[in-house]
Amino acid sequence: MRAVVLVGGEGTRLRPLTLTTPKQLLAVAERSMIERVLDRLVEHGVEEAVLALGYRPDAFLEAFPNGRASGVRLVYAVEPTPLDTAGAVRFAAAEAGIDETFLVVNGDVITGLDVGALVQFHSTVAAVATIALTPVEDPSAFGVVATDADGRVEAFVEKPPPGEASSNLINAGTYVLEPAALDDVSEGATASIERETFPELVRRGGLFAMASDADWVDTGTPATYLSANLRYASDSGASGEGRVRHSVLGAGVCVEAGATVEDSVLFDGVRVYGGATVRASVIGSRAEIGSGAEVVELSLVADGASVPPRSHVRSGRVEAAPGS
Repeated sequence: MRAVVLVGGEGTRLRPLTLTTPKQLLAVAERSMIERVLDRLVEHGVEEAVLALGYRPDAFLEAFPNGRASGVRLVYAVEPTPLDTAGAVRFAAAEAGIDETFLVVNGDVITGLDVGALVQFHSTVAAVATIALTPVEDPSAFGVVATDADGRVEAFVEKPPPGEASSNLINAGTYVLEPAALDDVSEGATASIERETFPELVRRGGLFAMASDADWVDTGTPATYLSANLRYASDSGASGEGRVRHSVLGAGVCVEAGATVEDSVLFDGVRVYGGATVRASVIGSRAEIGSGAEVVELSLVADGASVPPRSHVRSGRVEAAPGS
């Protein structure tokens, strides 16, 4: 089976980390997000993944120069202009010559979903498109889906106002599509699969959904990206005498005596000077946290950036100085 993986977004919510690295190439506990997504697809028989690229396609070509990752053959489909989700899928499928049932997955969602079961359900109900669903406490930030007893989707509402959702089951970012699902998307057109394609398929009765309570993490925000990392947390890899607890540390990280690192992600080569505190934050590679500084509450520090001694960064963003 083949899959289209959506990796074209700019990852604006994770800036400044994504100013230098596309979101899906950011590490989740020392393995890139996209590799973790592909790992799961391989387990369910996917042999070829078409990467729908937009932002920084060169970075993916550099990361996987031989055209393979996680045992999957890669096809690169670089959008000439941003096409939104349906447009990107249509473009990528055409570039790869896909004319059979195929998967579509968001490249920033790490999940334990049984993809094989989703494909089987899709075939059994003869759907034009099938969405995987997952339950969440607050569905207002996602696409909410309501179905009948057979799994046929009756309503698809993208990001309803808080408190107005008809269901807590949301679009989990994994789909099975027939080529006909994209018949209304013109070549080169900009179109949203969530706001245009799926609602139209609901009207025609061709959209189905299958709920799953499998592990599911959308890594697109600082909180969820940090959470995904901490699921695989390891305190190994740091030199120095500082206190490190429940954190993910890259190679060559140095935490000096008197410094504290808790519930955080530190990329390769980070140095935390004495007396500094890093808590519930993500620090880019080669960044320095000055003595006595405090970086806390979902702060993001860019690659190569420096946090001055005794400064305080709370839920903030620190970019690197030009030329650093």
